[in-house]
Amino acid sequence: MAGPIDPKLVPKRTLASGEKIPCIGMGTFGSDRYPPAEISAAVGGAIRAGYRLFDCAAVYGNEDRIGEVFDDAFNSGVVKREELFINSKVWNDMHGRGNVLLALAKTLRDLRLDYLDSYMVHWPFPNCHTPGCAGDARNPDSVPFSADRFMGAWKQMERIVDMGLARYIGMSNMTIPKLEAVLPLCRIQPAMIEMEMHPGFQQPDLYKYCVDRKILVIGFSPVGSPNRPDRDKADGDIAATEIPELVAIAKAHGLHPAIVCLKWAVQRGQIPIPFSVHEKNYLANLRCVTEDPLTDAEMAAIARADKNCRLIKGQVFLWEGAKGWEDLWD
Repeated sequence: MAGPIDPKLVPKRTLASGEKIPCIGMGTFGSDRYPPAEISAAVGGAIRAGYRLFDCAAVYGNEDRIGEVFDDAFNSGVVKREELFINSKVWNDMHGRGNVLLALAKTLRDLRLDYLDSYMVHWPFPNCHTPGCAGDARNPDSVPFSADRFMGAWKQMERIVDMGLARYIGMSNMTIPKLEAVLPLCRIQPAMIEMEMHPGFQQPDLYKYCVDRKILVIGFSPVGSPNRPDRDKADGDIAATEIPELVAIAKAHGLHPAIVCLKWAVQRGQIPIPFSVHEKNYLANLRCVTEDPLTDAEMAAIARADKNCRLIKGQVFLWEGAKGWEDLWD
């Protein structure tokens, strides 16, 4: 098996502040299929492999185990804290007054960190679901998006920056109408916005909206999340890795279609955060951004192949009276 990748060889993306961060990271959501010990072991392997950006979240239920891995990596000299860019997210049930800081305190304790590089609002409403719930589960307390309610959480996020507990703050699972409602109200603008993004769901309008405002895009489910929770699977879903144009490009390069998804993401400009517990896969994911780029013609072919197929629909967050998951996305 090929050895680790020199982090210096990994291309960088530039935040609005001018700071450069890696063009690819590792996600840590196990899709309700992998236990915390297995995920944290993969994080440790990824650090040794050359990954320097990690995407975490309180709701993933594994930050305490990942924190042990970070702590060991720092203490053993494998990597310095300042060499990693670590993101986490506040879960929906902690948007209330004073709760965001409490949520951050737990995340920092679990991850064994003094600060985060980035902290995001995971979803733009306080709607929750129980861990491992079915796709038809509903919470009677769920409510539609409210800019005023969201800003109550965001002002707490801004205070976290003021306190030096997070260097940047960001948003996730947003839409253009939601951003139009809240960005003018933000004292501190989001440095990053995380969204579902893969060749089958390219979100070109939202992507351009963010780029035009110097907001860096983080793409989750970058290969179409074939192992996503069963609640997020539906009839009619299109697998990104089975799109004929992408398959043909993968064959021409002698690569797995998932690797082409990552190359496309990086060359387009977003930061993909693929997840795998398998060393050969997370090594290949990182190595692919350092070699054998796609041609302009191949990039254009993938752009034309967009299926506008959202896979993570979020229907478990629907409120009483909502017509369907589309209501979550304006």
